Amino acid sequence: MSHGPIKPVDSPFLVPFDGSFSIADSRTDPPRGAPDKAACKHELARLVDELDAQQHLLYAHGSHSVLLIFQAMDAAGKDSTIRAVLTGVDPAGCEVHGFRQPTPEELDHDFLWRTTRKLPQRGHIGVFNRSYYEEVLAVRVHPQYLKAQRVDLPKRRSDIWEQRYESIRDHERHLARNGTLILKFWLHVSKEEQRQRFLSRLTEPEKNWKFRYGDVRDRAAWKKYMNAYEHALRETSRPWAPWYAIPADDKPYMRMSVAALVVEAIGKLKLEYPKASAQERKHFRAMRKALARE
Repeated sequence: MSHGPIKPVDSPFLVPFDGSFSIADSRTDPPRGAPDKAACKHELARLVDELDAQQHLLYAHGSHSVLLIFQAMDAAGKDSTIRAVLTGVDPAGCEVHGFRQPTPEELDHDFLWRTTRKLPQRGHIGVFNRSYYEEVLAVRVHPQYLKAQRVDLPKRRSDIWEQRYESIRDHERHLARNGTLILKFWLHVSKEEQRQRFLSRLTEPEKNWKFRYGDVRDRAAWKKYMNAYEHALRETSRPWAPWYAIPADDKPYMRMSVAALVVEAIGKLKLEYPKASAQERKHFRAMRKALARE
């Protein structure tokens, strides 16, 4: 089954497809004139209801799947955004998968294997909390991870990232051609906002469990991570699998923005409930009469 690409939702947060994306020009706070927190929460509730209705239609239509990918620095709000946006969606038609350190079995396969196994089936929404993009983000910042992957490395280290960008682009284009709507969200939190959130995790006992010692290590490599993100988004934002760089310093605005993009993108699929054939309608009439007589 082949599907033409869906035109991406236009947005000020859409990462351009020409490789010109710059983190320096990407904001972390809401734009001027943005709704206040109360208005954002109210609109999010409306969007969640609409997304729930869309998911039922997606399931009934049965020709498309939806893949939502979330990447971000620690404390940007991936978990809470996924929970807030999808809280009203029927769990029978939605799966969330998190990807952190690969298992020994996963390391015995190519870097796309572990996520490919978790792709959503037609009629379903799949969510990746982190994804194969870790292979050009965390692994690029910490290249020592490559040793555990036991791959033949090109002579120039930079070539491996170019090869992986190419593999990712090809992989996503294949998925899009076969009916998967792909939306990718980079939740862009500022370094200062991350510091405040880390302090909150360390100060408030009920948030202590959220803190990981590795978070501070990665924070020390902030510039390297920003460089990795900039390259990854430049190289892999395409019409069939667009990236959106969402301001993440204000959580209500961030959640509303993500939900609005998802709802609008699914709306572009122009899904309809299946229509019964003349023969099926004839059978329905007969069954209604039989049930009425009971």
